[in-house]
Amino acid sequence: MDWKKTIRMVLIMQSKNRIAEFESKLNSFNLKERETALNALRGMLNAGEIEASPAGRDLNLHCHTFYSYNGYGYSPSFIAWWAKTMGLFAAATVDFDVLDGVDEFLKASWSLNLRSAAGIETRVFIPELSDKEINSPGEPGIAYHMGMGFICSAVPKKSSEFLKNMKSSASDRTRDIVSRVNTYLNPVAVDFETDVIPLTPAGNATERHVCSSYYAKAEKVFPDVSKRTVFWSEKLQTPSDKISKIINDPVQLQNLIRSKTMKMGGAGYVKPDPKSFPELSAMNKFIRECGAIPVIAWLNGESAGEKNPEELIELHMKAGAAAVNIIPDRNWNFPDPDVRKKKIAELHKFIEASKKYNLPIFVGTEMNAPGQCLVDNFKSEALAPYLDDFIEGAEIISAHTLLQHAGMGYLSEWASSNFVTCRDKNTYFSEIGRLCTPSALDKVAFCGPEMSKEIVKQHILN
Repeated sequence: MDWKKTIRMVLIMQSKNRIAEFESKLNSFNLKERETALNALRGMLNAGEIEASPAGRDLNLHCHTFYSYNGYGYSPSFIAWWAKTMGLFAAATVDFDVLDGVDEFLKASWSLNLRSAAGIETRVFIPELSDKEINSPGEPGIAYHMGMGFICSAVPKKSSEFLKNMKSSASDRTRDIVSRVNTYLNPVAVDFETDVIPLTPAGNATERHVCSSYYAKAEKVFPDVSKRTVFWSEKLQTPSDKISKIINDPVQLQNLIRSKTMKMGGAGYVKPDPKSFPELSAMNKFIRECGAIPVIAWLNGESAGEKNPEELIELHMKAGAAAVNIIPDRNWNFPDPDVRKKKIAELHKFIEASKKYNLPIFVGTEMNAPGQCLVDNFKSEALAPYLDDFIEGAEIISAHTLLQHAGMGYLSEWASSNFVTCRDKNTYFSEIGRLCTPSALDKVAFCGPEMSKEIVKQHILN
């Protein structure tokens, strides 16, 4: 027996087990445990025990974390670690209605020297489009909207009440959904505090957490599969043979629960009152006060509000938007060739309009539902022609995140006084983001708004 070979195999297996253990702890709800695990993994990476792929041209700038909902249970620390080891060019997190994960993600990314950014997503009311559906299906005037490039979870004192209200309003809406759905699904009822909130690390429960809770509660109330199938068939108004095929599939059944009880026509659905959402201008004011960038969230170009991309972009730019967000996979990846062709045409039309207005383009996969891809297929016919534009967007938001620490972000007074055109600004920020990683933060610390763009670049790049 080759004892050396056996010992080597044992050591390799032990190392793999340690890596798997630490990686699982990255998704613990305990922040200290996550930090300890990341420190251990980073040490193994630096020691050569873990091999990370070199940074390539893949990226994901729209990763929801478990601070809102991640379809795989990923924490901000795990996303940073995953992006680093997979060799992503850049990664960014986005959470609904909260900034709770910003500090953790940026700290983890910087410790791994990963280009990174962090943002927030919410729904807003757009008065100019009050009679048109935009990107929130069936809800005229209501739109998903984003801010990108926050550098910390804390916000200016003047902005704190806005953030607090945004989180509490979202919580109130979710509680109301539970109250309504409980009545409809009786005897499968959940308690918001004891059944739903524990599914989140910081109390920001979403519809998907609620669906998970109903799925689990039904198993307790109806341990017999046949009785549970009858229950869901009746409540979800779906043939029992279809329910029986997904009764033990949490992803498909929870999606059906959400669709049938919480969306339009469901017992838990309430037509949104515009007063319960911030207006677009107010949301953009908050985002800018925090030193971040208001971002247009585009769905698919099929609604009345999105059918003319240039009109939509101009409306948003007047309200302060300076970039766009796209979820590419849902806009081209269809088996039907006719559907795919139509979707790609709309996607390309919006990308071209965004380029016409010199708006940086941020792309990602969301990760806020099980089954969503972790990285887009940038080699596909739909995306390959625009990969350089997507990379540029990642470079710009990465550079903004670095320079904003010195008050020189993309929408800062410094940027306004140093760049005549948006194209010039994009070129500058793109170069900084391409040539610099978070390791340049030490040099940025010695920069300030009193410096010209030439001096800043010379200082950071040398």
